[in-house]
Amino acid sequence: MRAGAFLYPWDVDGDPRAPGLLAGLGVRQVTLAAAYHATRVLTPRHPGHRVVTAGHAAVLYPPDPARWAGRPLAPYPAGDWAPGDAWARAADALGGTGLAVHSWVVLAHNSRLGAERPDTSVVNAYGDHYPWAPCIAHPEVRALLVELAAEAAVRPGAAGTELESCGWYGYAHLHAHDKTGGVPLDDRAQLLLSLCFCPHCREGYAAGGADPEELAAAVRTALAPVWGGTGPAGGLGAGEGPALAWRARTARSLQEAAVAAVRAAAPPGFRILLHADPDPYRCGADAGTDPAHVLGTADGVVARPGRLAAFAAHLPPGGTLAANLPVVTGMGGAPERLAADARRALAEGATELRLYHAGLASDADLAAVRAALTELGRAVSPDPA
Repeated sequence: MRAGAFLYPWDVDGDPRAPGLLAGLGVRQVTLAAAYHATRVLTPRHPGHRVVTAGHAAVLYPPDPARWAGRPLAPYPAGDWAPGDAWARAADALGGTGLAVHSWVVLAHNSRLGAERPDTSVVNAYGDHYPWAPCIAHPEVRALLVELAAEAAVRPGAAGTELESCGWYGYAHLHAHDKTGGVPLDDRAQLLLSLCFCPHCREGYAAGGADPEELAAAVRTALAPVWGGTGPAGGLGAGEGPALAWRARTARSLQEAAVAAVRAAAPPGFRILLHADPDPYRCGADAGTDPAHVLGTADGVVARPGRLAAFAAHLPPGGTLAANLPVVTGMGGAPERLAADARRALAEGATELRLYHAGLASDADLAAVRAALTELGRAVSPDPA
């Protein structure tokens, strides 16, 4: 069984010790960020820095000017947190150890785009914009995401890619100085707050037979008990079915287009995985999908424990189901339980492991990972990809 670890270029670039340390963990793959959202991270071992602040969503390589010339939306280059072709420098260093390098591409999560072009963002039933959440029904956004998928995924030296946020983003967001915990929101309330009412989504709802104004009013009515603390969110009436069907179709078509664009740009044998959730209406990094559909579109998925069995039931021969296991103690992971967690993931149908996140983990966390993979009998196998 193959195990891989997530990594940022700045975890490796400028640290000559990092590639050997990672290769010594027992993993055979690194999933290296090529396009990523704004973040602030600790780098516990880097000789040149301890805190990296990525100020906005960016590509971590120089975007091709010819590819983006004349387009209304284009990716933002990184600032000093990933200068030049940071991705290529990190990939070259990792590849020299024999580790396979795959690209990690975050698509529909971009706060700078929403700040500069508010019309591209998800708009909830109250008229509030979510600048971190590009609306995937917006034609210019879709064109950006599909082209970005192809460019960022197929970097020189990449043997495959993992596409994150390839679907709807919504209300949930790890925002700076967040003050949103005053009213508990269950999954349904978060879904209702994530329904988009931008002009493009309103047209989509109407085409499916739902009146957009009535639907927005129904969302507000359904959420009233939540705000009042008197009960859970209610139903939306006749408009709910067409609205959810529109969102599912929109996400599916984006996933199909993104995967097709990557395939057209990639060499033979290039593996394309999606970070996914089996609930087709789920928003966020693990995009909501229909398991049968996504596994007929991509080469596999990366999913969290508890969600694996739904994908395993539809996994075709040769398909990949990678279990995303957190290994950073300070972020809720449990590296000391990694061997047991891996066995449970295998029982759910996983064929591979992904460890989140080697660059964020402490030395003690990495030591536990190394011990766990040894206990598993180095339950990884060299892979030609």
